[in-house]
Amino acid sequence: MEINVLWAVGLCFLLVGDGVEVEASHQPYRNLQSLPREQPYRTAYHFQPPKNWMNDPNGPMFYKGVYHLFYQYNPYAAVWGNISWGHSISYDLVNWVHLEPAINPSEPFDINGCWSGSTTFLSGEKPAILYTGADLKKRQVQNLAVPKNASDPLLIEWVKSPHNPLLTPIDDIDPDNFRDPTTAWQGPDKVWRVIIGSKIKGRGMAILYQSKDFVSWTRSNKPLHSSTKTGMWECPDFYPVSINSKNGVETSAQDIFTKHVLKASFKDCDHYILGNYTLKTENFLADTDFMDTGFDLRYDYGKFYASKTFYDSAKKRRILWGWVTESDSESDDIRKGWSGIQSIPRSIVLSRTGQQLVQWPIKEIEELRTNKVSFDSKELKGGTIFEVSGITASQADVEVSFDLPNLNEAESVDPSWVDPQLLCSQKEASVKGTLGPFGLLVLASKDLSEQTAVFFRIFKRNDNYAVLMCSDQSRSSLRDGLHKTTYGAFVSMNPSDRNISLRSLIDHSVVESFDGGGRTCITARVYPKLAIDKEAYLYVFNNGTLSVRISKLSAWSMKRAQIFPIKKRRKPQIN
Repeated sequence: MEINVLWAVGLCFLLVGDGVEVEASHQPYRNLQSLPREQPYRTAYHFQPPKNWMNDPNGPMFYKGVYHLFYQYNPYAAVWGNISWGHSISYDLVNWVHLEPAINPSEPFDINGCWSGSTTFLSGEKPAILYTGADLKKRQVQNLAVPKNASDPLLIEWVKSPHNPLLTPIDDIDPDNFRDPTTAWQGPDKVWRVIIGSKIKGRGMAILYQSKDFVSWTRSNKPLHSSTKTGMWECPDFYPVSINSKNGVETSAQDIFTKHVLKASFKDCDHYILGNYTLKTENFLADTDFMDTGFDLRYDYGKFYASKTFYDSAKKRRILWGWVTESDSESDDIRKGWSGIQSIPRSIVLSRTGQQLVQWPIKEIEELRTNKVSFDSKELKGGTIFEVSGITASQADVEVSFDLPNLNEAESVDPSWVDPQLLCSQKEASVKGTLGPFGLLVLASKDLSEQTAVFFRIFKRNDNYAVLMCSDQSRSSLRDGLHKTTYGAFVSMNPSDRNISLRSLIDHSVVESFDGGGRTCITARVYPKLAIDKEAYLYVFNNGTLSVRISKLSAWSMKRAQIFPIKKRRKPQIN
């Protein structure tokens, strides 16, 4: 019996015991994963609700053996509005059961929307939600909700605190720029801390609050951090990472073997900085600041926003989720009946150098791999292309490593090339170079009139090398009215390295790509007209003048994740 069948059977027993009803698995397949030609852009193994609008992930967590994902959700339409907290559960972060929304607009303090927030485990491992509500006056205020029954592993019902709103925009706080509380952390003094994103007098900032009881909060006399270069900070995140271990660290951990990550979402990207946090003085000393010249640390250099991490106590790891927006139009979304997906959950750790984070898709996603195709030691001469056949190219996982025997012959980098996205736009996949472009053509049509190119170019920079990683959507579709942005980033490379690798997760309308070390990630949304389902192809190419060698390529078709809708069992009518 396959593992996903066992998962489903076990879940059904648990759900029936909790008084809820799961529909048969064949029926939701017809409802949620419509026939490919009807819904060619709906993903097969990325998380998305059955229908309607979804944006930010909110407070993912692991509780009593169950993973929970909350997310911003419109229950009524495929456009933003009527924002509730959608709620889904899983045992493996791959296969999901969709529950009814956990929190809906209903009270004066959130009647205009239950916006982003986070979950925190209080004493006794009791979960709590802090979230932003848009009140009657459309001010942004901070509210608390707790489970109605904390012994329920599914956490189906939540109760809003009678003390809401806990925090309101007073003094110099702009009521339109005061939102998205983080997971709170607690020190040895038993005081809770939380930060909330804001902008005051042109400075983006994380306002710091403290509380002894998680109800009455006091604003600190200074923000945790601020910047004049960013604008409003949305969906901030603040958490420790280990400097000497690949394990994740619980959010309240404080010791000399950690650094802290401060993430803020602004300018359509998720930026982060690293630094040292001293709880006693509430001081965060950043190694480098947001938007500093020469430093542009991001989780992802493509379509990835409003992300949230959580500590997975079951496997001692920190996991990152991010909202992947659409690149088509609102009218397209209404026609599709849905908008927005979540990225594949990623494990996140500090790099060996301590200068950046490293991300990689969680191991569980590999359970969906099937029909493996692989080969190694193949020369890829300049100007050549060949097909990787034998897999479902519209629904695939591909890993390829390139040996670089001619590395010393790379062309020199121009000192003016400081913007990698601009450079990728100017030197797209069709522009010949010396060492590169080489990489993958994904979601490509047979005649290559449609293709999304994910590739590297390598340049000399003094005694080192500059590696440019690009995701080129300029030829991704013959359709008009799409955002076909090209993304790019520089990848750090050791001068002694003679190998570079790439992994791409391909899922109908999304391509998530990682350099081999997980140091650079680029996510793209594409909507081919021809390269759909069985008409999509996968190629490896080299459009440079120098040869590279494929040291190893492995590619898999990916099975569909199991999706189960759920509805509350109706109470019998008493006549």
